[in-house]
Amino acid sequence: MGLIAWLVIGGLAGWIAGNIMRGGGFGILPNIGVGIVGAVIGGFLFRLLGLQAGGLIGSLVTATVGAVVLLWVISKIRQA
Repeated sequence: MGLIAWLVIGGLAGWIAGNIMRGGGFGILPNIGVGIVGAVIGGFLFRLLGLQAGGLIGSLVTATVGAVVLLWVISKIRQA
């Protein structure tokens, strides 16, 4: 997948995860960062569970799930 696609999917995944976890996005650059890190986390989690998501929509779902997990972990760390 190309760099532009990674950035677009990362931005969308970060924005969706931000809306799910706290009711709003973070801005374009933080959304991209959260989405890209979320894609790595989501890919790892999906492999652990034996799931496979292919294509553009599958990548977006994987990145969004990972971004939600990332934001959840960050919120728990901040509470401690």
